Amino acid sequence: MAHELEEQEAIGRRIKRRRLSLGMPQADLGAAVGKSQGWVSKVEKGHIELDRAALINGIAAALHCHPNDLIDRPYVGTAPDNQWQPAAASILRELRRYDLTPVFDGTPRSSAALWQEMKRLHRLRDAAANVAILRSLPDLLREAHALAEVSAGHEQEEAFGVYAVCCKFAHTAAHTLGHPELIATSCERASWAARLSGDPVMPAVADWMRVWDMWATADWADASALADKALLGIESQYEEGAPLAVRAWGSLQLRAAVSAARANNRAEADHRIGLAQQAAERGDAGSRPPVDDRHSLTFSAGNVAIHGINVALEMSNQTEALRLNDEADPEQLAVLPNSRRGHHRMDLARAWLWDGDRHKALGELREAERLAPQLIRNHPIARATLRKIVYAERASTREQLRGMSSRFHLDDQELFP
Repeated sequence: MAHELEEQEAIGRRIKRRRLSLGMPQADLGAAVGKSQGWVSKVEKGHIELDRAALINGIAAALHCHPNDLIDRPYVGTAPDNQWQPAAASILRELRRYDLTPVFDGTPRSSAALWQEMKRLHRLRDAAANVAILRSLPDLLREAHALAEVSAGHEQEEAFGVYAVCCKFAHTAAHTLGHPELIATSCERASWAARLSGDPVMPAVADWMRVWDMWATADWADASALADKALLGIESQYEEGAPLAVRAWGSLQLRAAVSAARANNRAEADHRIGLAQQAAERGDAGSRPPVDDRHSLTFSAGNVAIHGINVALEMSNQTEALRLNDEADPEQLAVLPNSRRGHHRMDLARAWLWDGDRHKALGELREAERLAPQLIRNHPIARATLRKIVYAERASTREQLRGMSSRFHLDDQELFP
């Protein structure tokens, strides 16, 4: 069996090993995640595919470990696939020495020049080119740190703003590729730099990052509470219609919606989606000139639509997810970056698979991979969806062949041991 197809059984073995090391009965683990002892037994034997993030995170939280410990992430790849790891190590070195004198030869560029570099990274992020992002970040972090050291006033604040957004790019790429230490450290440094940036919205952006991290430990209530704290911090700017505050407000509402859905609170999830929709309408109102998205937050009506579909899936309602997708404005979805469109297609693959249409599910997964290959190939839900399709196809083909071999009077026991 190919390595990828063994993952389902391997995940089950890791869950069992961790559970036994804690002396935890299967029934107790099942109760912690709202499942039966029999369900846990099937998971541990590799008979059930974990294709919901909330389940993976919930099991990991119950077993007091990181989800990556169970799904063995970062995934093993070829040498070219692994080239991001040296860059990640270099970024960590820079982030650890945040309060030391920066090591930088020459004179750092102005904050205006560094913000132009952020625009380039934004384009790479939209293309889900996470390896290229990580390779760019060590030098940029070092230069932003050096500029903050030698400047003062507004220029120093802008240097810290650049540093915070660099941390945000590192955080996104680390989530995609599966590097928990870089995820945690970049989030901490983003919060530190945000407070020094003089940007009234940047601390809320750092909290938006922290909400994502809380999902790993299934702290759904804390995630919602943190989102509310961040929303309160930018409420006045939002009410005034400040464009960057509107984007951050809407993005935080979407984070809160997913948190509520994973906590199985449908009413709260729908409420948050509605608030995000109001923010999108406010952002689109009038004929304003384009806003420089210095925080690199993807927020629009199309983004709200695909989050609504994701929330339906988090609530295990694929019928609702497919209905919402049919009702979504294709033009709003078409202008989303490849990173978001790829994730959306991955969600649709799950929806069609749960709805019983493996052909459409595979088609959506192929499109997701075409749009954002690095994202999809490294995403545990995409891998779980593909495994589920393959196993279902194998089972279907096996039964068809068994029936045919019987009609041909072949030896079933020899062909199908």
